[in-house]
Amino acid sequence: MKINQFKPNGLYAYKQQTNQYKNNIDKHTKSDRIEISSAAKELQETSQVEIDRQQKVESLKQQVQNGTYTINREQVAKGLYHFYTKQ
Repeated sequence: MKINQFKPNGLYAYKQQTNQYKNNIDKHTKSDRIEISSAAKELQETSQVEIDRQQKVESLKQQVQNGTYTINREQVAKGLYHFYTKQ
């Protein structure tokens, strides 16, 4: 009777597969990156929309303080109507 040496072949194949998976993950995570140009950073800091909004707020403040601010009742009514009718 001949007894062969016991080798856990299935376990070794599993370890190889997990090592390959880990190596692939390391390769992909190291190569990904994003760069934002300096021009884009400047646009984010000083947006024209933000400047326009600040000017509008200042204008409205002056009108309220001077007593010259008038409310457009039709626009308010339309806004309320659209809000409550979900249009």
